[in-house]
Amino acid sequence: MTIVKVPQKHYPKAEIIRRGMALGIDFLGVWLVSSLLGSSNLGIQFVQIFVFIFTWLVLRVLVVYNNQGQSLGRWAFDLKILEIQNGQIVGRIPQLQALLQREGIICPCALLLSIGLSNIIANPTAILLVLPLAIDCGAALSDTQMRQAFHDRYAKTIIVSSRRGYSLDLKIKRLVEKVQRNVRR
Repeated sequence: MTIVKVPQKHYPKAEIIRRGMALGIDFLGVWLVSSLLGSSNLGIQFVQIFVFIFTWLVLRVLVVYNNQGQSLGRWAFDLKILEIQNGQIVGRIPQLQALLQREGIICPCALLLSIGLSNIIANPTAILLVLPLAIDCGAALSDTQMRQAFHDRYAKTIIVSSRRGYSLDLKIKRLVEKVQRNVRR
């Protein structure tokens, strides 16, 4: 009897643009919820920070864990998160601990971006608070094979394309093409 290696199932890697848009939708949702509790004062509000972190963890950990690896943004762009073992993609959703590790890295980066955006009018140098998120996610640009950001590498996860979702990017693309055709007429 011989042992035959079964070929690995192919999971198409997610495009960087789609990942960025999915992260943007998740960020905007969490930022809007946390901004509702903020005041008109400039600076850092601790209640707003707590609400941001709590909402981020609910959306990006609990929802992902219970929704086949998709947050709201990933669902909108047909993406999902999967686990990696020994450099190979495993066809399952990461465990809760891996999701917490992953979001434990990206949540503070997103929080700094939120603080920077809230204070950019009073202090234009607050735009520098985008750097941690840019550095973390920029690692995916240099990784041409797996397209993993730092938080993905640490938690041993990967974002792949999925057949389950809303296909928001494709619907917007069709809408823009339709508008362009109507304008030309």
